[in-house]
Amino acid sequence: MADTLDSVLEEARRLSPDQRAQLVAELLATLEPDVPSQQRTEKEWIAELERRARAASAGSVGVSWTAARAQIRNRLPTQ
Repeated sequence: MADTLDSVLEEARRLSPDQRAQLVAELLATLEPDVPSQQRTEKEWIAELERRARAASAGSVGVSWTAARAQIRNRLPTQ
């Protein structure tokens, strides 16, 4: 399995930024939160995106990619 994952990741890294973003969105769409309280409706997601967009437009620093990636990895189950 690890070899397959490594080869898929290697191929994905060769995609354009737009293609990688589309791939990520498609993969994320296949995952459901484990905790029902983490599930959001489309309306709730839109509200969250609008909130984040307003914060970014107002100059909010946000989270660095390094910190965001660490947060994501910490949420993933260890194998």
